[in-house]
Amino acid sequence: MADNLITLSIDGQNVTVARGTTILDACLKVGIKIPTLCHLEDVSSHGSCGVCVVEVKNSKRLVRSCISMVQAGMEVTTNNERIRASRKINLELVLANHPLECLTCERNLNCELQSLAQQLGIRESRFERTKKKLLPLDYSSSSLVRDPNKCILCNRCVEVCAQVQEVHAIDIVGRGLRSKVSTFLDKGLGSSVCTNCGQCALVCPTGAITERSNIEEVFSDIANPNLTTIVQTAPAIRVGIGEAMGMPWGALVTGQMVAGLRRLGFSKVFDTQFAADLTIMEEGHELISRIQNKGTLPMITSCSPGWIKYIEHFYPEQLDHLSTCKSPQQMFGAIAKTYYAKEAGLDPRNIRVVSIMPCTAKKFEAGRSEMDGAFDFWKKELDLSEDERFADVDYALTTRELASMFKRVGIQFASLPNEEFDNPLGVSTGAAVIFGATGGVMEAALRTAYEVLTKEALPSVDFTEVRGMEGIKEATVDIKGMPLRVAVAHSLGKARILMDQVKRGESPYAFIEVMACPGGCLGGGGQPIPTNEAIRKKRAESIYQEDRNFEIRKSHENSEILSLYENFLIKPLGEKSHHLLHTSYTKRGQYSVFET
Repeated sequence: MADNLITLSIDGQNVTVARGTTILDACLKVGIKIPTLCHLEDVSSHGSCGVCVVEVKNSKRLVRSCISMVQAGMEVTTNNERIRASRKINLELVLANHPLECLTCERNLNCELQSLAQQLGIRESRFERTKKKLLPLDYSSSSLVRDPNKCILCNRCVEVCAQVQEVHAIDIVGRGLRSKVSTFLDKGLGSSVCTNCGQCALVCPTGAITERSNIEEVFSDIANPNLTTIVQTAPAIRVGIGEAMGMPWGALVTGQMVAGLRRLGFSKVFDTQFAADLTIMEEGHELISRIQNKGTLPMITSCSPGWIKYIEHFYPEQLDHLSTCKSPQQMFGAIAKTYYAKEAGLDPRNIRVVSIMPCTAKKFEAGRSEMDGAFDFWKKELDLSEDERFADVDYALTTRELASMFKRVGIQFASLPNEEFDNPLGVSTGAAVIFGATGGVMEAALRTAYEVLTKEALPSVDFTEVRGMEGIKEATVDIKGMPLRVAVAHSLGKARILMDQVKRGESPYAFIEVMACPGGCLGGGGQPIPTNEAIRKKRAESIYQEDRNFEIRKSHENSEILSLYENFLIKPLGEKSHHLLHTSYTKRGQYSVFET
């Protein structure tokens, strides 16, 4: 073990670190944070920005600390006039071609480039712009907007798409001044294999990639007296929105979130967790049906829209493995515009359903024609024409968009009282809240599937084997002598490993959960920036604390769900459930998107 350790000097302090450690990470050991731009922790370092330079004794040049490894006896200096001047010049060169429109930028006051300019004391732009022509913005995606003029070519979006998600939707193309981040054939994100996961936006240090905002449309609908505008909130929002409003990482702010949404003017504040419990009822019974009737196994979860688009592009021949269940967002929309509309005596055409999601891909999902169950339900009864077709979910906003709305109207979030969700679509269980963390859907489904199959109470509702931040988790659950092997993957790169097993016919599992984003929904592309490993763990801790806070922790014991079946749906997997809560998928393939 000692042979693997190296001692060096940093600013006169001796430090011992593992062989293969970068100078950047070694500096953190002595409490020095070197500024970086292109470095993406745990993913990639390119040294392209030159902001992280340090001085190493006997080296002719300053070295880039993010890509330079420590050596025994190395003497590193992190702060002198030469180093400060070099960092400043390198950043000024980046800024020379960057539009100085901070006041109107989506990332104003939350921009790494802006923060570094402040930190390094840049007060003027001394260098002439070399890129004379502004590039058009990419509005082709329903989830994301790309502004290449704000791109600093740090490569972070490219690397997270390639190394973490293994999608390769974007890359740096061109040379010299013509270099830019683009899609294949420069067709735009909406005409690529992009899964809309938004991890690129989460790691972008500037405003070059942002979510496509629907804030103005939602404000307009809230203000319209002829509309009933209701809102649903995903489980991960309650552990994310607090951060965006200046509170600690992972702050659990469920009641304050509800209060804030009421003050925005929504007619009703409901909970996507109600629909998460509904999803478990349908998905759990679907799994049981497949096992008992020799259906297609493994069955794979279908509530992550980024994952759905990924399998449609990269494994279209394996779509039969997907659960036919819609996601909780879409189940909620279908129930809100049918069951709730009937109960409240509302015309579904005058209901607007707004989702608050941790996910940019939910915007794309809400617009999928496969999701218009409520329109088909009402078509005959209300004599609707195709021109009157409406979506189950009208708008999906990210956590960041909700925070922006709160700030626009002056809501002092930390001072808000705790309030409860409205009924009936606001009642949920602990099983629903853990949907927000990787492994949560699996655990919630197991809580229900076990008791439905055995007709016995679980000795413990906590399936800890499927929790945690490991990329792939496995477990075997004994259900009265029947071993049920399951697996959980988060991030599309890890999903690829499991899907290759499925493709080869070698998968040993009966049930697989896949979430597109690292950490699951709590690490979604619409969550507050920054989102990193430490923050994801804090959010997960709060998610599981919320689960423990619930008196009822199993979806099939949710009284409002049972009432929904008794008075409307009749039974899981029944005819009405089939039309409203289940769907089919599209075989996209990897190359059809490029056809003209």
